Amino acid sequence: MTAGDVLRRAVAADRWSVLAAAVLLMAWQVCEALVPVVVGAAIDRAVAPHDGRAILLWLGVLGVLFLVLSLSFRFGARTAKAAAERAANRTRLAVAGAALDPRTRPDPERRTGTLVSIASGDADRVGEFLSVVPRTCSALAAVLVVAVALLRISVPLGLLVLLGAPPLLFAVQRLGGPLERRSGVEQARAAEAADLATDLVTGLRVLKGFGGERAAADRYRAASRRSLRATLRAARAEAVYSGATLLLTLCFVALVALVGGRFAAQHRISVGDLVAAVGLAQFLLGPLSAFTMAGARLAQGRASAARVAAVLDAPRHAGSAAAPASRGALEVPGAFAAAPPSPGELEVPGAFAAAPASGGELEVPGAFAAAPPSRGEPEVAGFAVAPGETLGIAADGASALALADLLASAPYDGGVVVDGAEVADLTPDAARRTLLVARHDAPLFAASVQDNVAASAAAPDRVAPALAAADAAQVAATLPDGLATVLTERGASLSGGQRQRVALARALAADPAVLVLHDPTTAVDAATEARMAAGLRDVRADRTTVIIATSPALLAACDRVLLVRDGAVRAEGTHADLAADPAYRDLVLA
Repeated sequence: MTAGDVLRRAVAADRWSVLAAAVLLMAWQVCEALVPVVVGAAIDRAVAPHDGRAILLWLGVLGVLFLVLSLSFRFGARTAKAAAERAANRTRLAVAGAALDPRTRPDPERRTGTLVSIASGDADRVGEFLSVVPRTCSALAAVLVVAVALLRISVPLGLLVLLGAPPLLFAVQRLGGPLERRSGVEQARAAEAADLATDLVTGLRVLKGFGGERAAADRYRAASRRSLRATLRAARAEAVYSGATLLLTLCFVALVALVGGRFAAQHRISVGDLVAAVGLAQFLLGPLSAFTMAGARLAQGRASAARVAAVLDAPRHAGSAAAPASRGALEVPGAFAAAPPSPGELEVPGAFAAAPASGGELEVPGAFAAAPPSRGEPEVAGFAVAPGETLGIAADGASALALADLLASAPYDGGVVVDGAEVADLTPDAARRTLLVARHDAPLFAASVQDNVAASAAAPDRVAPALAAADAAQVAATLPDGLATVLTERGASLSGGQRQRVALARALAADPAVLVLHDPTTAVDAATEARMAAGLRDVRADRTTVIIATSPALLAACDRVLLVRDGAVRAEGTHADLAADPAYRDLVLA
């Protein structure tokens, strides 16, 4: 996708409004152009012969012209502005949709501040392009009317306008190149400053903790100054562009007026024609100045559209399959391959033997196996989770993070299978309903507790059970306005444990077929953790759940637990069974 594609789509999406605005504004400019022509005609046909009735008639014609031009300008400008605002809003939604689409591969060079800058300033500039199109059409209509009127008055004057306008427009277009380049740099520097500001605000508490405020302020000051210099360079480029194009326009208009005056002195045109010619020449300054503005806005719009196109054209996996209608058995093929064992027997002959689930299973690909097992044990190949089963995974930090990352990347990296269908082949909505990975540090929104939980709820009736299961109702009871209490950005007004409970309630309310929880209780006390474990077990009783944690309370609530060390499954059983394993005790019970 290119900048031109973005601009063309913006116009096409609101083409009827753009067309209506263009017609109305063209009527406005045509009437404006006819005013000096009517004044000139009134001088020759009414004022010169001292005809009072003719004067009244021509005054009436002027009144009609002013009425039409005022109404057409009013409604044309309103229609163009509305189209521009709608285009800017659609662009913002498209940028946000592309950024939030689970199929979009993360771009480390395009951080939050950059996306905010593109979805705000760049989207507005793309929208402004829609108001430029009708005004440019009206300016072209005005130039055409002026040329025709001047041809009627004098063929040389008409030819002067017709032959002189194209080179002038070409020069204006050429002068817009540097402005387009510097406008792009300006937006990039502004996005860089916004990126840094976002990072600093997010990590403000951490910065204060080790006294890094001064260094952070220095970094932001340097980024802000770079943004200011880029803005000043773009402003200077725009000033030079506007000044140069205005000078060219004035020279052109002065030439038209000079030639018209010479023709009047030679009696080749009448006094009324001279008045009309001079009026038309003065009026011509407006339409030609509109070309100046259009060139500047087009240059800025193309620079912004290119940044928008880069977001919309980001690499992504195009899923197309429908969501599986099943109970949520999960498969993650690859390095964790499954093989049916004997009843009640654990075998590790080179591949981890896990009980197959009817209607689906979880297979984990080879990327998860981080290191070969110690003590000569074979490397583990995979695991499976039955529909409705709660599986606990007690893993060391690196292995837990690797598995969580693997499952979170399932919508676009492939490999993870739910009930026979790869998650990467599903549509984004189906993928979200099928597999959800809830991190322990998931941020909250700047909204009420109720809205945070309800934002992802599968149905309204899932909110209350989710709040109760996560013990988040108790959090709301301690807040000033209960569930209606509005949280600050990222939930910073809550303690760590309170944030985790609200975030867990949000994940439970989503009610996906497969829910993966990564350390959901690291910041809560033991009593609260026990209540959350029991609530989690109840609310997910008929749904597939994977809990990656080292919490004894959570693992005790699981149907089955895998012990994972160095990326390999070392043992399997219930929490009570594995408590006799020294490695399990060191990881979970120490």
